[in-house]
Amino acid sequence: MSSGRMKLGVLDYGAGNLRSVLNAFKEIDHPAILVRKPEDFTQIDVLVFPGQGAFGDSVRILKQNELWEPLKAWLAAEKPYLGICLGYQLLFESSEESPGVAGLSVAKGVVRKFAPSHGLKIPHMGWNQARWADRAIRLLPGLPVPTHVYFVHSYYPDVQDPALAACTTDYGGTFTSGIIKPGLVAVQFHPEKSQSTGLRLLRNALATFA
Repeated sequence: MSSGRMKLGVLDYGAGNLRSVLNAFKEIDHPAILVRKPEDFTQIDVLVFPGQGAFGDSVRILKQNELWEPLKAWLAAEKPYLGICLGYQLLFESSEESPGVAGLSVAKGVVRKFAPSHGLKIPHMGWNQARWADRAIRLLPGLPVPTHVYFVHSYYPDVQDPALAACTTDYGGTFTSGIIKPGLVAVQFHPEKSQSTGLRLLRNALATFA
């Protein structure tokens, strides 16, 4: 699949402002459409799931809008998926933010809250470093290593399989700030808010699906 011909869809479940994400893809000449109903999944080649909001509320809204099952089917089929922030966290089994609510369970692990005992501000907001694993080399062309990217989050996935790690970040300890596997790239930070570096990262991520 040529990255130049891929049709991108940004999941719109009625929460958060998606305009900055759409604008970022326009900047890199990959305009995207919004995926708002189940049949929209048939119109795209790559699904982008950005988002801000609570883990449990997001699951509820996705189910109400009949997007949860198509999303699960897309991931089960290992179709190209780019997850950002909430679109990263929902890939895991559960979250301390919403006890009793099951995530997508694409990867093993629980989304945990940063411990206030480390004395750092919560949420983790602002620029920080992503240190890349060797297995993420296809994401790196033209990027500084480590890469400074923009974060806004109070929870982080406690990833159980270290072989999935694309990058790690330090904030009161080291956490896995991105994962990669065939057909899937997902990160905790916001490439669309990370200026020219973030745009390059988006372009590189799409190239991994080509």
